[in-house]
Amino acid sequence: MALRLAGYAPDMTAALDVDDLHKAFGPIEALRGVSLRVEAGQVVGLLGPNGAGKSTLVKVLCGLVRPSAGSARVSGHRAGSTGARASLGYLAELFRFPPWLSVEEVVAFHQQLAGSRGGQAERARLIERVGMGHAASRRVDALSKGMQQRLGIAQALVGEPQVVILDEPTSALDPEGRRMVRELVADLRVEGRAVLLSSHLLAEVEQVCDEVVILRRGEVAGSGSVDGLASEHTVTIVTGSGTEVHVAARADVPGLVAGYVERGEEVFEVRPDVNRLEEAYLDLVEDR
Repeated sequence: MALRLAGYAPDMTAALDVDDLHKAFGPIEALRGVSLRVEAGQVVGLLGPNGAGKSTLVKVLCGLVRPSAGSARVSGHRAGSTGARASLGYLAELFRFPPWLSVEEVVAFHQQLAGSRGGQAERARLIERVGMGHAASRRVDALSKGMQQRLGIAQALVGEPQVVILDEPTSALDPEGRRMVRELVADLRVEGRAVLLSSHLLAEVEQVCDEVVILRRGEVAGSGSVDGLASEHTVTIVTGSGTEVHVAARADVPGLVAGYVERGEEVFEVRPDVNRLEEAYLDLVEDR
């Protein structure tokens, strides 16, 4: 996830490979030298405040926007090329399906767009995978917003893409739906697919992502594993003598507990700071 060194050559084997990407809309610089890489079987979270450049980066990867400078490749193909599009599945944050189509007809339509030959078997598998098997014949205009979100995820998986970009995939989902998305992303990792997950829900990102990239003002403000970005966080330990709060790395928690036990203390509760990614995120985007 680090910035590229001079003389960098694109990695033709990476699922997503972005190098020194720039994009300007007139005087506005939406991207200012963004570099990142996502390997097959890796889930990477894309974070940043509104206006940080996340949407522009995703649009470049999908071939919807041409970069001003730098390069972006999908499965070794230039972003926007036929090979890149064939390797990519995409769920947009804002989408709309024809209201008169049924769930199965929407998936069939996207099979035609993607050139998929999976037929009815693929449609049934994807619809069932997002928990919509009972509603395959229901029209879009009869679906709740959450059910439409599930349908959007299904269409992103048409054609077995090796790279999947999900933009706010849990925004309209209830807790059951969010759990379904987490399990689906975990399955995609096991299947060897690369996932770029853009979200404002940091708790969701923390649960499913291997690494995160945080954008700020069109630049990479920080990148790495969740624990790497937030190497220090608070841990609350409740014992028979009272409650103490420690600033410690996650790896230090067993040692802290062992120390209490060696001193003859009864340990009733160990409560790590569940918002450690949020704190790291705020530190990076707010110059704290």
